[in-house]
Amino acid sequence: MELAVGTVLEGKVTGITKFGAFVTLPEGKSGMVHISEVANTYVSDIKDHLTEGQEVRVKVISIDELGRIGLSIKKALPQAPRRPVSRDSSFSDGKKSSQQNRGNLTFEDKLKMFMQDSESKMSDLKGHIDKKSGSRRPRK
Repeated sequence: MELAVGTVLEGKVTGITKFGAFVTLPEGKSGMVHISEVANTYVSDIKDHLTEGQEVRVKVISIDELGRIGLSIKKALPQAPRRPVSRDSSFSDGKKSSQQNRGNLTFEDKLKMFMQDSESKMSDLKGHIDKKSGSRRPRK
């Protein structure tokens, strides 16, 4: 069987390090699961999630030019069904609320929206402060 990116396989954990776990795959091949690919949550100690000899389901996420195989346990997990976005609630001026709309955006888009919101709030705050302090004249 030829390994390809996207293939989901069963393997056995053969070694654990601070940065990941080595997994033996069919046909004597092996790959590594980086600590960031172990679970959908933050993993500070990989030994809290894996043990040597444990059978795991992994997805091939990379094969480099040297033949090293990058694996992911979290990407091999079944995907939770996405909740459909309700179109009959949370409308304002014909648009979805910003919180509903943010669920389908990329990280960069979310960051851009956050920065715009932040700049707008800071501008409003600065204007409010300037109004309060700008109307007074220093006493002589």
